[in-house]
Amino acid sequence: MSDIPESQTSQRPLLLALILVLAGYAAAAAFRVPQYGTELIVAHAEHETVEDTAGEETGHDVVTAHPPYWMVAPFAVLLGAIAVLPLVPATMHWWESNLHRFYVAGGLAAVTLAYYAALHAYPIHAHWPVHHIVRPAENGPNFEETAEVFANAMLDEYLPFIILLFSLYTISGGIRIEGDLPAHPLTNCTFLAAGALLASFIGTTGAAMLLVRPLLETNRERKHVKHTVIFFIFIVCNCGGLLLPLGDPPLFLGYLMGVPFLWTASLWKEWLFVNAALLSLYWLWDYFWYYPREMPADIARDETRVHRLRFGGLWPNTLLLAGVILSVGLLDPGKAIPGTDWHPWMYLREAAQLACVALSLVLGSHSIRRANRFNYAAIVEVAVLFFGIFICMQPALQILGVRGPSLGLLTPTQFFWCTGGLSSFLDNAPTYVVFFQTAKTLGGGPAVAGVAEPLLRAISLGAVFMGANTYIGNGPNFMVRAIAQKWGVPMPGFFGYMLYSGLILLPLFALANWVFLR
Repeated sequence: MSDIPESQTSQRPLLLALILVLAGYAAAAAFRVPQYGTELIVAHAEHETVEDTAGEETGHDVVTAHPPYWMVAPFAVLLGAIAVLPLVPATMHWWESNLHRFYVAGGLAAVTLAYYAALHAYPIHAHWPVHHIVRPAENGPNFEETAEVFANAMLDEYLPFIILLFSLYTISGGIRIEGDLPAHPLTNCTFLAAGALLASFIGTTGAAMLLVRPLLETNRERKHVKHTVIFFIFIVCNCGGLLLPLGDPPLFLGYLMGVPFLWTASLWKEWLFVNAALLSLYWLWDYFWYYPREMPADIARDETRVHRLRFGGLWPNTLLLAGVILSVGLLDPGKAIPGTDWHPWMYLREAAQLACVALSLVLGSHSIRRANRFNYAAIVEVAVLFFGIFICMQPALQILGVRGPSLGLLTPTQFFWCTGGLSSFLDNAPTYVVFFQTAKTLGGGPAVAGVAEPLLRAISLGAVFMGANTYIGNGPNFMVRAIAQKWGVPMPGFFGYMLYSGLILLPLFALANWVFLR
């Protein structure tokens, strides 16, 4: 593997930017702006609760039309660009620039917004800061609808998503698990198993960022590493994050919609079945196929260059990671702090996460970040591409929101594959919400948060597990791929990765469906 060090990025400009953002939030709080947002959210929640109790309509069924199906084209083109441009000789080097990626993602996002401004003639659901219906302008461009679509994508979905990923990525980059163990199949399996356990407690992003570098360092003497990273994405970035709402964004949204915090722990049998199967398959594949094909000289170096694991940067970063996790669980403006009637201010959660990042940069060790070859290339790539993805997928989500209840979904198997299939290409959090609401209209019992428990199990499993099907199914997938490539691992392209997931994951998910969801 390549041992070329990555360029180090100065932390001072980022630290200054964080200070300015936090100062801006404090100034907004002084004028009660985020407090007003929270008041709107709480009042809206209370109003909907009263109307639901009275059996009245809440206005959620007003939207009966959706964008034309051809408006999925910008989203499909963006996915095609992500898949194809890195493989075409004429564009592969051009695509390596995040600025050029932004040209493509931003351009297609602009096309999507232009449709809403000029052509969309139907009401839409808006979700920021609270749910409401927006109708098109009677004359002239639909500036209000366009602004609401942008707010749905950026302020309601993208901003919390990318700040959480950025916080976990940056803080975990200040922790170093140092050592070079013999890269035996069992050693790599132990890394993967540890990641499967950690993913549910510190999130798939936190677990992935914490373990991917020591895994790559342990395997630096081996030539066949690609399959190890692919299984890392399968297990640590996705399937391991099933047991708690902190593990994966869709489960956290379920918690916010009333699913008990510990309900997901009841999915431990499914979690154990899928992750144990993946670990067993990895060990067999590595032990009998890849490890025997390593060069004897590489094996000799791997056996002699051995250093026990040492941990650095635990202070203050483990406490700051805990702070990020607590902010996710406690600082939601729609929920009062446990034991109080105080609702956190709007975006206080994100401000707390950015404050933890700033403390990590100030108090953490710069030498550890240098030893980790830490820079921001991976998270910038995710931020740039998902900027376009979150905007371009709005028509697809609106089509699904209108057509979802009429899809004829009734059984757990149908919900599992529909939720999972769309979660492979759309963001799995809003996809989970759409099918959660669809299942809620069907009734049935026993129910959890108004959803029949067998259907909720199917939706949860599909959203979490099948985020592993593509590089864009879950945020950490792209970051791990980018980091591995920086370390010299020749990762497959978009469709190449889907070949692995199709041959490995889909049969396993079909078996899990047969065992648990019949």
